Amino acid sequence: MQYNWFPVPKLATAPQQKRVKLSAECLKNGIIVRSPNWLGDAVMTLPALVQLRKLLGDNGKLYVVCPPGLKKFYEMTNVVSEVVPLHKAHKRWSEDDILAVRDLNCDIALMFNNSLRDAIYFFLSHVKYRFGAAARFRGFLLKRAFKYPKRVSGNLNKLHHAEKYLTMAYALGAKKWKGDMPIFTVAKEESIMSNDVKKLLANKPIMLMAAGAAYGGSKRWSSKKFNEVAKRWITEKGGMVGVLGTAVESDIAQKVVGDLDAEKCFNLAGKTDFDELIYLLQNCEICIANDSGIMHLAGALGKKGVAIFGPTDPSATKPVSVYWDVIMNKERCAPCFKRECPKNKAVCMENVSVDEVWHAVEKLTD
Repeated sequence: MQYNWFPVPKLATAPQQKRVKLSAECLKNGIIVRSPNWLGDAVMTLPALVQLRKLLGDNGKLYVVCPPGLKKFYEMTNVVSEVVPLHKAHKRWSEDDILAVRDLNCDIALMFNNSLRDAIYFFLSHVKYRFGAAARFRGFLLKRAFKYPKRVSGNLNKLHHAEKYLTMAYALGAKKWKGDMPIFTVAKEESIMSNDVKKLLANKPIMLMAAGAAYGGSKRWSSKKFNEVAKRWITEKGGMVGVLGTAVESDIAQKVVGDLDAEKCFNLAGKTDFDELIYLLQNCEICIANDSGIMHLAGALGKKGVAIFGPTDPSATKPVSVYWDVIMNKERCAPCFKRECPKNKAVCMENVSVDEVWHAVEKLTD
């Protein structure tokens, strides 16, 4: 099986876990992975999924159970054999969900989320060996509950999520990760993509922006500052800009587009499917993003970028990539992990200047 290879980034390490003894017969039936619920966290599982796929061999079966919104994401990779989408995110499993997992006839489940509920449902699905992080009193349902340090607000915690997922894969027998990433296949032809997407792709270099953040307003750098960076890219680099995001972030994206030339800067929030999103990222020069799923996805595709952090922890969730610059002007209270700043003003984000971000852009693209 082929993979994309990128230099291994330096990530905050996670405690190594004791090796679990699994029989060849167990592995022959494959491994089921329970995905995290958010796109960014799902992207950070990719190094572990690659190593699990190598452990199973090209003919092995690697299954993913995930929320319905992540089904397409995992199906586009070349490492997942089959995706089982739950009928709803953050809800109890349906009888059909339980039967779908049971029908895989798989002995091993590796949980990359912290749900007690899902551990119960894997038990009810007759998955014999269940593994995951020790969380929410579910240890009695697991063959092995892996222990990790707890997050501490106000401190950079020195434990990256991707490394955490990798140590679980290593415990099951996977080899050390060396920078391999899945190959994403875009099924949709450019000719049938939306008009704005085609217009953006027609001229390069392209800067993509992710000005929203599903987690909450405290993670967002101001739309005005995104607008100023976009303006510099258009005027100084002669480039094009696309602002990405979900439909609920369309107003945020529109403020970024603002008064810029409508033929050079496009509000694409809520207007791209996964095929178009991946294709745009594959063809951009650089991405500017808050701590978000799009940030992680661009990093996994080997694209250059600048990530702006404030209330969250870059040592835990920075892009898994050597091609990204992370900017964080740490306040004493950061990272606080709050969705909205209790001071009604996210100073940690406001303190990041346009010049800082633009300097990073120039360094990465010159």
